[in-house]
Amino acid sequence: MVGILDWLRGGILDLSVWQLVLVALVVTHITIVSVTVYLHRHSAHRALELHPVLKHFFRAWLWLTTGMGTLEWTAIHRKHHVKCETEEDPHSPVQQGIGEIMWCGVEAYRKESKNQETLKKYGRGCPDDWLERHLYSRFPMAGIVSLLFINVALFGVLGLTIWAVQMLWIPLFAAGVINGIGHWWGYRNFECPDAARNILPWGILIGGEELHNNHHTYPNSAKLSVKAFEFDIGWFWIRLFAAFGMAKVMSTGPVVERIESKKTLDKEAAWALLNDRFNVMARYSREVVAPVMEQEYRKADAARRKMIKKARKVLCREAILVTQDGRNHITAAVQSSENIALIHRLHEELLDIWAKRGGNMDEVIQALTLWCKEAEASGVETLLDFSETLKSYAMPARPALG
Repeated sequence: MVGILDWLRGGILDLSVWQLVLVALVVTHITIVSVTVYLHRHSAHRALELHPVLKHFFRAWLWLTTGMGTLEWTAIHRKHHVKCETEEDPHSPVQQGIGEIMWCGVEAYRKESKNQETLKKYGRGCPDDWLERHLYSRFPMAGIVSLLFINVALFGVLGLTIWAVQMLWIPLFAAGVINGIGHWWGYRNFECPDAARNILPWGILIGGEELHNNHHTYPNSAKLSVKAFEFDIGWFWIRLFAAFGMAKVMSTGPVVERIESKKTLDKEAAWALLNDRFNVMARYSREVVAPVMEQEYRKADAARRKMIKKARKVLCREAILVTQDGRNHITAAVQSSENIALIHRLHEELLDIWAKRGGNMDEVIQALTLWCKEAEASGVETLLDFSETLKSYAMPARPALG
């Protein structure tokens, strides 16, 4: 009897409390890596390929720790990107409210996972082998129950606590924090056409998914960090897997180059600009709008300075994120200054050009050429410099075959 009680207290491993805390952190991190590397970057976006052994490990681990299937997760996430911030988005705090997604995001996921149309339309390319059909998708709760017994056997009664932490980790951080806070609060490197934000510049706790604005801007990139000060631990694991031949990166975002001596807006430049349009718009905000607004601010009186300061915050913001007050500030600023009106109009014209990317490339080149002529004729130095920058864009040369 004493032996059984001792075993229940410590389990097979009989670890100390601090060792159990370490175990809990390690196993939850493995789950996060499984979600971000396997489900998200590999299955949903095909940003990288994984070795079959690694894929099978991640599938088995997720079955044990979350009960989530590859098909359901992949299909729901793909639909989220296609329908982002609309009524059809499975989990948008913009539509459903931050509280609903933060605390009830799992229910939104479960509801959408029963939508067969979603699974059929967005779930292509997911595993459909014997294990998937006869174990993972057929008995999703069996893995979670199995993990409960494994934890108790290894760690004793405290294994129940570790199991509870594992069960809460993904619902809280993935369904709540990423799907909720990631579309509600944080900073934006790019004005992607939705509300996605980077929660923190250091993506460690949630595997790099904290860099959500970067991801929604370049969803097919295996690397979620963009700025020098950002860190994506998921990318660290991908590089490590690749070093051992277990992963192959397919994309890290747009690949373009700039040739300072290039002074022509040709088809090559147009393609490069379209591919890198979010970076181009971020640079326009930084290199054109910011200095012009600063000049206007310096020569304005106190009342107008207040208006310019408010307008600067929203002048280049994605339209769906601009409130009525924000639109009023932009209107007031545009009406108060010819230069502000000019840079705002040229900003909107650039957005219209990017919208032509699915059409005739000659039309894109013509529109860019006219844009540059107007920018150069404006007499605004920052616009002249930016126009020269656009002409310097080019696609990288392809390596010769053989």
